[in-house]
This record gives sequence, structure tokens and C-alpha cells, in this order.
Amino acid sequence: MFMIDKKYLEEILVRMVQIDSTNPSLSADGKGETQIAAYVERVMAELGLEVARFEPEPMRVSVVGRLPGTGGGRSLLLNAHTDTVGVVGMAEPFSGAIRDGKLYGRGSQDMKGSLAAQLAAVAAIQQSGQQLAGDLLIAAVADEEYGSVGTESILPHYQPDGVIVTEPSEMQISIAHKGFILLEVRTYGRAYHGSRPDLGIDANMRMGRFLAELEKLERDLAQRPTHPLVGRPSLHASTLRGGTEWSAYSAECVCGIERRTLPGESVEQVTAEIEAILDRLRAADPTFKADVRVVMAREPFSVAPDAALVQTLTAVSGVVLGQPAPHIGQMFWTDAALHAATGSETVLIGPTGYGLHSVEEWVELDSLYELAEILARTAIAYCTT
Repeated sequence: MFMIDKKYLEEILVRMVQIDSTNPSLSADGKGETQIAAYVERVMAELGLEVARFEPEPMRVSVVGRLPGTGGGRSLLLNAHTDTVGVVGMAEPFSGAIRDGKLYGRGSQDMKGSLAAQLAAVAAIQQSGQQLAGDLLIAAVADEEYGSVGTESILPHYQPDGVIVTEPSEMQISIAHKGFILLEVRTYGRAYHGSRPDLGIDANMRMGRFLAELEKLERDLAQRPTHPLVGRPSLHASTLRGGTEWSAYSAECVCGIERRTLPGESVEQVTAEIEAILDRLRAADPTFKADVRVVMAREPFSVAPDAALVQTLTAVSGVVLGQPAPHIGQMFWTDAALHAATGSETVLIGPTGYGLHSVEEWVELDSLYELAEILARTAIAYCTT
């Protein structure tokens, strides 16, 4: 039998929240993950884990701790990111203050609290004397809030049978989430003085034609079949840039588009829909010139409800919470999609809290104690099979 050391969990979390690990790709003064990775590495070493360090880019450090199994069991990796979004407007971004059962500060819920729960779960397993047959891995990764270079850097080195990504989920089990594709559409004109309409061609006006058609596509997406857990696909025009001065025709206009995708949708399908719009506009006006390119794409994620890890986690959650956690989908993207793409059974569960990416953020400590126990019990059940 084992118990979660609540004081240990809290002490680790307070210290991690007090470390500024703002993502430098999101904030010009972001500190990156170097300092928090060094702290997590020390904690892992104190737990007796074998620790590996990965730094694919300067300041973007991830660490993975390994509790070796005795052999013959399935391996399980627990994933949490250590980077955070910015802190502008926050009254206490790095306080780690505890009030009324809540711990405050940037990253407390998203997702340093989850990492503290993972480390406390390892401590509980070791304290219990329970030996796992398969390896248990703890991955504290960089850069999930922007480009996921952290998880991508560790993927070639680990092929676990199962992965639990502990993104905040209100203690529900997420078995699907949306993907996203960032696209850039560029229309072309001819720069000339505004007094010469016979020589100038306005790229901004041509972008207007495209935007009118893009809005029709968004209305069409709203009518398409929905996914039972994550709803409908969507898109929006995120950014718009065109023109250089009042008295000149714009030579170029650029529209940034975010397209949220459902499981089963592909980059090729989404790009073809945009190309079809451009083709129609070219056919209507031979002077219409435009192109589209994919800037970034992240796949949607889903896992079968009857997958072994999902079933184990569901059963364990029933023991800890009093009833099995429901299966849900998430609208946002996570590193789960990257792990699932390598063939690992992957699922999400994380704590309850408030204020993701907002000016006040906190995590409910009771949910972290429960999460730590769920992770420990799941590891014992899954890794000894």
C-alpha cells in the first residue's frame, strides 16, 4: 500500500512556480526552461531516477527520468511541459502562494502542478516498495506552448508502450482533441501611385475577394458532420497585412489563417479547399494572382476507448475518485498527438484549476493529490502487465 506525500508535492510545485520559465518564443524576455530543467533534474536524481537531458535549441531544455523496470512489463511515459505563456498583467505570477486549497502562479495548472504530481507518484511507488516490471518514464519537456521542440527532441530516444499527457482536464480522461493548421494566403497586385488606377493593381482589394469566399467556407464547415467529442471543424482569419502608404496601391497582401481540424482530416484536404477558392477567383479574373502555403501543421488526436491504457486509467480513476472519470474530448492541441503518431497508446488526464493563459492562474491541490495517486496506481497496473 502507498500514500501520496502531500507536503512533498506542494514543496516541489511551489519551487517550480517560483522559477520563471516563460517561453522565449512567446515573450521577448522569456527565460526558457534551463533553470527549471536543472531543478527538475535534481529532484529526479534525488528520487534515484536515471536522468537524460535534451537541448535541441539554446535555452530549450527537457529532462527525462527513468525508473527501470525488472523486465517483461509494458513501459509508461508521463509527459508534462515546463514552459509557460507570458505573465503580463498578473498580480502574482511567481508567488506559489497557497490559499483556500489552491496554489497560485503562472504554470500552476498549466502544467507544473501535473509535473509535481508525477514526481510525487514516483516517490509513492518507491516508498511502497512496489517494483514495476516495465520502465516508468517522467518527461519534463520544453516549448509545448509554441513549437513542441521538447517532445519532438525526446521522441527518437523513447518508444514507450503507453503515454499519459497530464494536461489540465478537470480530472476527466481526454481521448481526443483537435489539430490545427496555420496557412498563409498571399495576393499580389502592382505598386503604383494612387493617382494612377490605370497602372496600379490593389492586392488588398483582391484579398477582400478571397476573404468573402473564406467566410463562405467557414459557414460550410459549420454544417459538416461533427465529431462526438470535439465538435465541428472551424477556421478564422487570424492576421491581415497589406500596403505601405496611403497614396500607393498595395503590391502584396498576406492573410494568416488558423484551421482547427478533426480526427480524420488532413493537411492535404484543408489545403485543397483553400486552393479551390483561389482557382475560382483566378477563373473569374485572369489578373487575380495569389498563392497559399502551410506554415505549420499539428495532427488531431484520438485513441480508442477500449485501448489497454485507457481502460486501466478509467478503472483506476474509479478507485481513487469513487466513480470512473468520464471520457471527453478537448478543443485545444497537445503533445499527445506527437506521441500517438509514433504508435504509443496515448491518453490525457490532468488537474482541476482556473486561469489558463489568463491574468490569474491557480490549481486545486486536492486534484493534484488525486492525480498523483491515479498516476501511481495506473503505473503499477499497466507496467506490471
